[in-house]
Amino acid sequence: MSPDLLPFGLNPQMLVSVMTGLGTFASILAIIRAFVPHDPMRSRLKLHAKRRSELRTELIATPRRGRQAPVTLLRNLVERLKLTQGSESRGTADKLAQAGLRTRDALVVFLSIRLVLPLVLSVFTWIMIEALSPAMVTVYKLFATVVAAVAGAYGPSLLLGKLIRRRQKALQKALPDALDLMVICAEAGLSLDGSLTRVAREIGNAAPELADELGLTAIELGFLPNRTEALRNLQKRADMPSIRGVINTLVQTERYGTPLASSLRVLTAEYRDQRMMKAEEKAGRLPATLTVPMILFILPTLFIVLCGPAAINVMHTLRGH
Repeated sequence: MSPDLLPFGLNPQMLVSVMTGLGTFASILAIIRAFVPHDPMRSRLKLHAKRRSELRTELIATPRRGRQAPVTLLRNLVERLKLTQGSESRGTADKLAQAGLRTRDALVVFLSIRLVLPLVLSVFTWIMIEALSPAMVTVYKLFATVVAAVAGAYGPSLLLGKLIRRRQKALQKALPDALDLMVICAEAGLSLDGSLTRVAREIGNAAPELADELGLTAIELGFLPNRTEALRNLQKRADMPSIRGVINTLVQTERYGTPLASSLRVLTAEYRDQRMMKAEEKAGRLPATLTVPMILFILPTLFIVLCGPAAINVMHTLRGH
């Protein structure tokens, strides 16, 4: 493909200049965003208020017939292709909730990106290859295009998995402290709803992820007719063994009326012991982990310092003779 066939009348030099300008603009935006103060609690409070209004509408308001919500272009495309139907889409929605993406259109946007991104990356890769190295063998061009399409197909899922793991790690780290605060609130006479709301308010700055989940659970406990369903929703949003243990304890407390403070105190001690064991395990692996850096970086420098003067003296002696 000759440079004249590039879209919009671009030549290779102009294409490279445009890409450089876009990269510079993105870098400037990233630097500005890094220095601008961001309040995570404000956005979470808005999401909680939105969830509260949705629950109130579902439980109290009368449904209106004959009117349909406005359908965006992406939603229309996804629904025409029937991508939101089936168990795979429900699993994807659960994963998005585990990553903290709980907006109404999160599933539609994710499915649209996963649908369009392979085509966009493959076309972009082909255009860049034709612009920068048109003499490349056609087989290599096709191979690079296929690799770009595969990366576009599996990239969103890999990124989503990374977001889930990072969020779960943050939840696991903040859970023992949150349970300690819940024990204090329960001993002070607060109910489960009030304890979750107070703990979410107190740990909002230190652990915004866990505060988000606890605040949303407190809202659902107040609006859903079945309180167990609200606790199970928390288990779906944070699918972790520690969270499952807390949910089972809270469900038993709600069902059988067992003391909440004593049950949570046992869980807190257990999770603190697990965290201490993990820290000791990492400390035990530290000598083996430092062996390779020590061999590569420390020992050569040590040999130079110790043996360097002796080698220089030997060289001077041999030159004198």
